[in-house]
Amino acid sequence: MATTRQAHMVWEGNLIEGKGVVSLDSSGIGEYPVSWPARSEQANGKTSPEELIAAAHSSCFSMALSHGLAQAGTAPTRLETKADVTFQPGTGITGVHLTVVGEVPGLDEAGFVKAAEDAKANCPVSQALSGTTITLSASLA
Repeated sequence: MATTRQAHMVWEGNLIEGKGVVSLDSSGIGEYPVSWPARSEQANGKTSPEELIAAAHSSCFSMALSHGLAQAGTAPTRLETKADVTFQPGTGITGVHLTVVGEVPGLDEAGFVKAAEDAKANCPVSQALSGTTITLSASLA
């Protein structure tokens, strides 16, 4: 069964001095302020498209890795994934770096790295970001 999720943004003003609020409509869990300085300089309590992409990518990758490991008979007890999305004003998103540390009983480091590489290649968010360089660091705790 296909699902569709919604969010919306209300923006006021020009790019540099304007500001907006993005709302996570499907979950209803919140509204978050957005501004150009939060995107191109310091966050200062506001979010950015890149932070939202990082949240989506780290979540999707972790779910894909957990599923792949479980299907191989080595379900993880814990995965901690960080996604760093780099934005260069004037250029755009220049890359994503995923870092994952896992606790996976019965699996060696090489097996974990192989599973993580597979999850990186096949998670739906990675596939949606296929025009961007995605790198990975994977290790067992």
